[in-house]
Amino acid sequence: MATVELTKENFDRTVSENDFILIDFWASWCAPCRQFGPVYERASERHGDLVFAKVDTEAQQELAAAFDIRSIPTLMIVRENVAVFAQPGALPETALEDVIGQARALDMDEVRKSVAEADAKGAESA
Repeated sequence: MATVELTKENFDRTVSENDFILIDFWASWCAPCRQFGPVYERASERHGDLVFAKVDTEAQQELAAAFDIRSIPTLMIVRENVAVFAQPGALPETALEDVIGQARALDMDEVRKSVAEADAKGAESA
């Protein structure tokens, strides 16, 4: 499956319509991004049931800023509208496969419960 190019115009719709999406924040001038690109593409071919997307941080500066992207490449995984993983750096193929496997194995009910508890604690301390 080809990767989807995300923009501020299609980001919310793409994320809300897909239960599992990987997002690569990148730029054409970034050497580690160019190194990670083929690894990401091969993973997208192996995992046809997942949505692989890219955000060009130069063209989509507002979107990159909204996610506080300070280093590229940054990989983010969103499951059921919850960001479950975000890490800068070009991952080797085996590490990317491991991260995908861990994200697939997450119990999203438990994740949502943890997020709700953290939000409640944050509200109490505010």
